[in-house]
Amino acid sequence: MPLVTDIIKVIYSGKWPESMNGAGNLMDFLDEPLPDVGTYEDFHTIDWLREKSRDTDRHRKITNRSKESIWEFVKSLLDAWSGWVVMLLIGLLSGTLAGVIDLAVDWMTDLKEGVCLSAFWYSHEQCCWTSNETTFADRDKCPQWQKWAELMTGHTESAGAYVLNYFLYVLWALFFSFLAVSLVRVFAPYACGSGIPEIKTILSGFIIRGYLGKWTLLIKTVTLVLAVSSGLSLGKEGPLVHVACCCGNLFCSLFSKYSKNEGKRREVLSAAAAAGVSVAFGAPIGGVLFSLEEVSYYFPLKTLWRSFFAALVAAFTLRSINPFGNNRLVLFYVEYHTPWYMAELVPFILLGVFGGLWGTLFIRGNIAWCRRRKTTQLGKYPVLEVIVVTGITAILAFPNPYTRRSTSELISELFNDCGALESSQLCDYINNPNMSRPEDDIPDRPAGPGVYMALWQLALALIFKIVITIFTFGMKIPSGLFIPSMAVGAIAGRIVGIAVEQMAYHHHDWIIFKNWCRPGADCVTPGLYAMVGAAACLGGVTRMTVSLVVIMFELTGGLEYIVPLMAAAVTSKWVADAFGKEGIYEAHIRLNGYPYLDQDEFTHRTLATDVMRPRRNEPPLSVLTQDSTTVEDVETLIKETDYNGFPVVVSRESERLIGFVQRRDLILAIKNARQKQDGVVSNSVVYFTEDAPQLPASNPQPLKLRRILNLSPFTVTDHTPMETVVDIFRKLGLRQCLVTRSGRLLGIITKKDVLRHMAQMMNQDPESIMFN
Repeated sequence: MPLVTDIIKVIYSGKWPESMNGAGNLMDFLDEPLPDVGTYEDFHTIDWLREKSRDTDRHRKITNRSKESIWEFVKSLLDAWSGWVVMLLIGLLSGTLAGVIDLAVDWMTDLKEGVCLSAFWYSHEQCCWTSNETTFADRDKCPQWQKWAELMTGHTESAGAYVLNYFLYVLWALFFSFLAVSLVRVFAPYACGSGIPEIKTILSGFIIRGYLGKWTLLIKTVTLVLAVSSGLSLGKEGPLVHVACCCGNLFCSLFSKYSKNEGKRREVLSAAAAAGVSVAFGAPIGGVLFSLEEVSYYFPLKTLWRSFFAALVAAFTLRSINPFGNNRLVLFYVEYHTPWYMAELVPFILLGVFGGLWGTLFIRGNIAWCRRRKTTQLGKYPVLEVIVVTGITAILAFPNPYTRRSTSELISELFNDCGALESSQLCDYINNPNMSRPEDDIPDRPAGPGVYMALWQLALALIFKIVITIFTFGMKIPSGLFIPSMAVGAIAGRIVGIAVEQMAYHHHDWIIFKNWCRPGADCVTPGLYAMVGAAACLGGVTRMTVSLVVIMFELTGGLEYIVPLMAAAVTSKWVADAFGKEGIYEAHIRLNGYPYLDQDEFTHRTLATDVMRPRRNEPPLSVLTQDSTTVEDVETLIKETDYNGFPVVVSRESERLIGFVQRRDLILAIKNARQKQDGVVSNSVVYFTEDAPQLPASNPQPLKLRRILNLSPFTVTDHTPMETVVDIFRKLGLRQCLVTRSGRLLGIITKKDVLRHMAQMMNQDPESIMFN
């Protein structure tokens, strides 16, 4: 047993016990672990098994040393608590950044329309809060806030003032978007887009250097404010997940436990993603479930607890900043005073159907446009694309009050119930002068001219949002998808809600209304339909279910309306899945060729021998022998091939498998040996054996590399079903597995081979998988 233990340590830890040293004349230069041995190159996949074993070995050493002295015991306690410290720091920083972003977006969005004379850094709402001349009826108007035309010309209602305000609105939007895309292109190209497809891929074990770096964090935070303030049809929620993961990666570098182990780092990033959703929606529990359901690949129970803690700290920090001034975490908080009725499940389900159809339309349209961007001249002019889309958006958005305002404010208004004090055009109902009921229990009333005007404007806004969002998502600026999708659903839901409300009022004797809607009763809440529609459209695009429902009831406070939300979310997923199983993030992962193994079952009846390389008419597999390969042979093999590693066999004749060695480890080991050790030349024989042979004194000094050799590579037989192979790759996070028959090496299957085979079986282009 001690021998087995030592061998395991050799494979994973890089430390060679003295009891297993070879003969003295055999050079073993790795007396200390080499820097960067066991690390990974950019755009490669990590070895989950190796990372897990290295962490287990590290933890075992710390535990053993803790019994030696008080100082070692204190160090072991610090190591144990380092994970919680990292979670605390992530929560504090991500919550602070989210609060700053919310305040900045609020101010810069209003800056497109006017300025506060008393303090230019105040938004419209904050400016009027501080005014003593503001009345409740005209709470959006105060002398301290002036629109640009009023400030420049002194006129407020003339045609010239309207044109000037229109022109400056478009000009500010173009300036904000140009500044955003320029900063992204010059300083941090990875700061564009949502970030969630790449976060999912990184959490599955893929390496993208710089994607979570300090510059990306800084530029994404700044440009996110600019992009949202420009009025484009995008949100800040997806990018906030990227920002939080950048915070997590930043704090990982402070602790070697996480900085030197890519597997442990991904546990932190999973928790950071939860904190990002927590501050994006004010939904700590929904954030944890989002990380578990949507983005995480490996999510142990320990990560669940830490995700919960990080989300809690982030939400508490954001609540302390109070960016919306309503003592709540979100802008959308609503309170409805009417229960829902069983008959309303029919329109709720219809909204779910609409959400599924919208999700399908959006995914197909957006992916087609993004593919065109990648494969045509359009992709060479990202700045021009952003400017054109911003210009079109601003020009079409300004005339309609529902598209002119920020999308978050639009959703907030659509969610709101019409109380006695509401001044929105959506609440322009004809009141009964004899009505005497509590203010929070207003009965259904006939719609006034303002409501009908609002319905026309909302219908135009719906068409506008559906079309423009397809072209906006994926441009070279930070762009989230949650808020635009929710806006589409909220508009559709409010229209349906008002239609049902008016049907119930004018036809309360119909059989569908007779049992639950009496004349003069408050039967239908249009804001609830907007909330259900928002959930349906977001579910249709992302295919989220459990986390979506939890986020929505945390977002709105509508705990009583879980069943309508569940019905709409499930229906939208069923309808969307009928047209394609991929959500928008999976579709973008496939479009970019990232090596991501999804959780769908592989049902095709193929074998490992059908997928392994080399195939027929291909050159034989590149291998190393355990005791007959020279340093020059190894360097030539590395130079002439681009494989990530090489199997080691007893001899080329027998091809009996010994182990597997990583390309990067070979390069570093040979480079270090040539620099630091005398006698290692091109003719030196490389040995992967345990015992040293007796060599003549005239021979060059040999090089022993057994300790970088993985003596237990994962193997399957050539007749293993690919269904099993796919399951092994998915659950163990393998980079490659070797194919053998009776101990004899036949070939190799890499993650890229598996993904290409799966794409081929689904009649997709296998060459779209670009990375390994």
